[in-house]
Amino acid sequence: MNLPDYFKQEGALTAATFARLVDVSPALVYQWRTGRRPVPVKHCALIEQATDGAVTRRDLRPSDCTQIWPELAEGITAQ
Repeated sequence: MNLPDYFKQEGALTAATFARLVDVSPALVYQWRTGRRPVPVKHCALIEQATDGAVTRRDLRPSDCTQIWPELAEGITAQ
């Protein structure tokens, strides 16, 4: 699930609470949600934890997740 979809769902954290958990400003969360800025690698694991796995590292960085986190390559087949 991507961040915009996460925040639309019932029971999602508020942007302010999410920002506190990830240790960033609410303005930066807004930029991530709108696609104005990509989520930096250093925040991906925190986001996965803050959303209880609803938004995964793979969701946040689909094009390079297996290079960053090789353990995510398990179970992925070449297309």
